Amino acid sequence: MTDRPESDGPRGPTFKSVLGLSDEPGEPLAIPARTGTVYDQPEPEQLIELTVIIPARNEEQNLAACLQSLVAQSEDIFQLGREWELIVVDDNSTDRTAEIAGTFSGVTVLPAAKLEKGWTGKNNAIWTAARKARGRWLLFTDADTLHEPGDLYRAMHEATRHKVGVLSYSPRQLVTGLAQRTLMPLVFSELALAYPPAKVSDPNQRVAAANGQFLLIEREAYRRLGGHPSVADRVLEDVELAFLAKRRKIGLRFRYAPDALSTRMYRTTSAMTEGWTKNLALLFNNALATALWKVLDVVLLVGLPWLTFRLWNARFSPHSLEWLGAGWVLLLLWIRTLFRFYARVAKSNFPFVDCAISPLGLPLFAALLYQSWFKHRVLKQVSWKGRTYPG
Repeated sequence: MTDRPESDGPRGPTFKSVLGLSDEPGEPLAIPARTGTVYDQPEPEQLIELTVIIPARNEEQNLAACLQSLVAQSEDIFQLGREWELIVVDDNSTDRTAEIAGTFSGVTVLPAAKLEKGWTGKNNAIWTAARKARGRWLLFTDADTLHEPGDLYRAMHEATRHKVGVLSYSPRQLVTGLAQRTLMPLVFSELALAYPPAKVSDPNQRVAAANGQFLLIEREAYRRLGGHPSVADRVLEDVELAFLAKRRKIGLRFRYAPDALSTRMYRTTSAMTEGWTKNLALLFNNALATALWKVLDVVLLVGLPWLTFRLWNARFSPHSLEWLGAGWVLLLLWIRTLFRFYARVAKSNFPFVDCAISPLGLPLFAALLYQSWFKHRVLKQVSWKGRTYPG
């Protein structure tokens, strides 16, 4: 692995590289091996408690609220600039993202390093800041998150208490509009079933998951994972890092954390469609089979009551009693299907009303699962925020 030159200097305090990478383009990386680490990371003169890193690409609608929720956590015993630092990496935004970040006192704004082949934009932006991080803990969080007071300090204590090197939270999801309110509970219920937090957090289970909206990694653990260069080309870098943490026995804890933060993942239906098209085929082992199951759910939830009433309307035929009995059997089958469906959706942690209307989102969910499968398996490429990546 060789170092990659950075863009023009940072807007804000300057930092020297601390991950053992040369600042000279093309110079080979020569790092002495060290027991228990993937590569050596020379330490800065003085470590601080935490480095928060936010990669941001065209996030002018979200960034101000996110930064406000973070800088508000600066206090006498946990002061921004002294005990912790906050770095925003502007990933070649074409809007006011960098300008907005620069208005917050104590926030360092860096331009992302040149995006080279084999890297996603987000991973490249994160690595730009991670190379300069001074914290004992590194928190990678997204610009669309809203942090509850004290969540940074509590998260470090939680990771220490559970003796894990990686702690990830699944935020409370904020949704608006019918499409989001019906689709998102379906997606997150399937995620909860595919990646049960208890199994994810169990070192004896192979199941691994993490959420890049809140990913806290201890400094030495980050070295052992290989940093973001180890997942440079991965679209779901958070899940890949979680699998690495499991394989390298670093210690992983994952949970739903409405007490820590919330997020509005998508502001428009088109952004939601693009986002889930990018992710679904990677999150589920067989997205096409899952899509077919969702189509079957539609058939059962709609078709069974329709057929029941058709049979009941045949009560004046010569075999009216038989038809009536068959109708009751179908009705019981529909009730069972409905119970099974809502039992799954309840695992999404969404409000009751959103779960109640979620059947309306089944056709869209099935379509997105198929579209994601087609993009990844057939076209072998996906798009996100104006960039195209291999599927």
